[in-house]
Amino acid sequence: MARIGKTVTLVGGVEGARWAQAMVANLPASEQSFVVNTGDDFSFVGLHLSPDLDAVMYTLAGRVNSVSGWGLADDTLSAMTMLADYGAARWFRLGDGDIATQIVRTQRLRDGLTLTDVTAELAAAIGVESRLLPMCNQPVASVAHTSTEQLRRAAYWWANQPRPDITGISYIGIEAAQISDEVAQALREADAVIISPANPIFSIGPILALPRMRELLSNLRQPRIAISAAVDGQLIEGGAESVLAQLGEEVSAYGVAQVYAGLIDGLVMDERDSEQEAAIRALGIRVLVTNLAMADERDRARLADEALAFAAELARSN
Repeated sequence: MARIGKTVTLVGGVEGARWAQAMVANLPASEQSFVVNTGDDFSFVGLHLSPDLDAVMYTLAGRVNSVSGWGLADDTLSAMTMLADYGAARWFRLGDGDIATQIVRTQRLRDGLTLTDVTAELAAAIGVESRLLPMCNQPVASVAHTSTEQLRRAAYWWANQPRPDITGISYIGIEAAQISDEVAQALREADAVIISPANPIFSIGPILALPRMRELLSNLRQPRIAISAAVDGQLIEGGAESVLAQLGEEVSAYGVAQVYAGLIDGLVMDERDSEQEAAIRALGIRVLVTNLAMADERDRARLADEALAFAAELARSN
């Protein structure tokens, strides 16, 4: 029987971070690498923020705010209160302990380290054993286009309420970005590659948009599977259904399969969407139909175990 040992998982957002936690509940943390979206990185009061990297790091360290899925548990907001008095944006809230992470990251980047090296330092310092790999070391910005302006994703998502209609999304800087040697090596050495149930456009999209990333993934011989980010017409990490609809994306297991067609061998989908199975198989994608309910850590760990067994099955059939 094929054994899945080393894995690489593409992650982003809160749901991607929670999926990373499910993976380390099933395999040794040291055998797993997580390639993390950095399209949502931005600068705030002179600090370099990497929201998705921090969400994964804090989650794997057992320090995340379990209610929000981001930021540190039991963090305080004294610094942000004072910054707001000085005129900083009030829509954005960064905890006092979290600010320490941003200060260290920013200083180490100014010292000349790459984002990959800085991330490794930060993760090791708080006890994360898995490899956290930024998707690239160059700056990339996910930008939402509206009828009147272009907004960084964070500003679009949090600062504009109600959110304006979106007409498109682009990744500024993506043409100059490069897959890091660490990411390329991890992908080639993995026994399986997994795409987490994160938002396929906002969280996984920037990773796949990197030059040569689709080519690299499509040429891998090891099993590549995705966990559907949509169940019964809703995103697992909810709230963006109307945004995806405005972009012409179908919010369904089949819609997810279309996004990843040619890059994956298998899709894990929910039994409530079983009527889409034949259409997904017609795309050349094998299917595992199961219960995709992920109400808590136990549910996610059970699903990750099923996904790994599915990957092992695909490895045997290759």
